[in-house]
Amino acid sequence: MTQHSRDTPQFYLTAPSPCPYLPGRHERKVFTHLVGDKAGELNDLLTHGGFRRSQSIAYRPACDQCRACVSVRVIANEFRPSRNFRKILARNTDIVGEQRSAVPTSEQYSVFRAYLDQRHRHGGMADMTVLDYAMMVEDSHVETRIVEYRRRGVDSGITGRGQELLAVALTDVLSDGLSMVYSFFEPSEESRSLGTFMILDHITRARRQGLPYVYLGYWIEGSKKMDYKGRFLPQQRLAPSGWLRVDVSGEALSEPQD
Repeated sequence: MTQHSRDTPQFYLTAPSPCPYLPGRHERKVFTHLVGDKAGELNDLLTHGGFRRSQSIAYRPACDQCRACVSVRVIANEFRPSRNFRKILARNTDIVGEQRSAVPTSEQYSVFRAYLDQRHRHGGMADMTVLDYAMMVEDSHVETRIVEYRRRGVDSGITGRGQELLAVALTDVLSDGLSMVYSFFEPSEESRSLGTFMILDHITRARRQGLPYVYLGYWIEGSKKMDYKGRFLPQQRLAPSGWLRVDVSGEALSEPQD
């Protein structure tokens, strides 16, 4: 690959394929490669424009007659957990989260494999091997971290580490926020609502790091898999006119946000 092609992104369009979120529809994606010295800057810019990262690829939906996928980011400093969210936080006070370098482990893959087998056995990631998982974690040219969530041990208050691994989040650190690339959890602990807990924890982490947003990816109204993201309010949703604020009332404000 020449220096010119590494520094100047080239965009490509995928062929139509069945939509994994809305039955009876087809999806197309526009994508580019995140490589070279400016990969982090490009990832920041594209994320602000509604792209998501998967390994060294940045992509966003480019469907002909559908705009159901809406990028959302939670306003960290203004977020206040609802009664239901507070219950989830209380349910998981015995969990400690530790941010680490993006290095895959067999322990992580064990949880990842159990998660896929239980919840996404017919999905596009169902056949991922331990090497595929390692590539998902390591193949990044941007600042990426792993957050491990473990059951708190007797010495966790001293060491900062827990015991049994219960959940994992792969997270990019952007100039203005944390972007949750992928997260998974031990399916036997489903009653904890660990997916929601990890988002709540990332909102707290962003606030502590002085970062204004937590990027959650695509909210899809009416999709059982993606509709939950609309509950983390206030948030901003990307519209053709820019980022629109949505308050706790659920109503979008008309003025684009910076």
